Amino acid sequence: MMKLIIDTDAGVDDAQAIMLALTHPGVEVLAITTLTGNVHIRQVNPNVLTILEIMKRDVPVYAGIDRPLISEWEDAAEFHGGDGLGNFRDRPALTRSIEDEHAVLALLRLAREYEGELTLIALGPLTNIAAAVRLDPAFPARIKQFVFMGGTIAAQGNTPIVTAEYNIWTDPEAAAITLAAFDDATMLSWETTLTHGFPWDQFNTLCAIDTVNGRFFRAISHETAERLQTTYGRPAYLLPDPLAMAITLRPDLIRQSGKFYTTVELNGAHTRGQTVIDYTGISGQAPNVNIIQALDTDGVYQLFVEALSQT
Repeated sequence: MMKLIIDTDAGVDDAQAIMLALTHPGVEVLAITTLTGNVHIRQVNPNVLTILEIMKRDVPVYAGIDRPLISEWEDAAEFHGGDGLGNFRDRPALTRSIEDEHAVLALLRLAREYEGELTLIALGPLTNIAAAVRLDPAFPARIKQFVFMGGTIAAQGNTPIVTAEYNIWTDPEAAAITLAAFDDATMLSWETTLTHGFPWDQFNTLCAIDTVNGRFFRAISHETAERLQTTYGRPAYLLPDPLAMAITLRPDLIRQSGKFYTTVELNGAHTRGQTVIDYTGISGQAPNVNIIQALDTDGVYQLFVEALSQT
């Protein structure tokens, strides 16, 4: 049984990724920790509780850090909607609540309680993870597997710093601290997202699944899908966080990867927040990040079919 902790800023794709985890057999989601990213944490928290309410799951939710360590925060509401969930209108009354314990302290406690057993996946900026590392430098060694969605592998970003991806750009210092601390992280990059989407016929098939989960997926995905088609002319629906979750739940879906030394640029006027990858080994630094370059998108699609067909 995989013991999973999800660290999230609860945008649309975060919600989709969380759905995959909550419906996957053989996975126990021990906790969900939250932070500011796509939207502010005051919206992230009810978003996570809404997902749990709709899916009828009871998972402890711990609120974390409400801003980047140093950078000024800029939201991604243009892409995720003002509420972070695609302007989702049919919110149920919440019967679940946020735990009293801070997310960073919960991460440290759980890492001690389940030392060597935890899989930790970060779907947003790495602020909570960096804080845990600073409070307890032994934290990374207690984690069995650390996966994050973020970064670029070919300097093709999606932020005002054109070489940087949003999660890393939002808190570059946190990302630099985290990558320096973990010696075996797994990274799902923005460019991998661009080449592994669902063709629109597949996306429409998922939206037609008439279950509680299927209707929720359709409701939160609609505005994002429309923007991807009309504004950006994308040939497929993009799946940043679900791809990261998919290769966490099903490592057999990975088709190509490589482990390289990876850090984050903190000072460049045109490159702050860019992930810097030593593909040739010229730095002499030990490889620390397993970079996913290709995966089985059809397998990811089947995960969605299974997840959305429930309830």
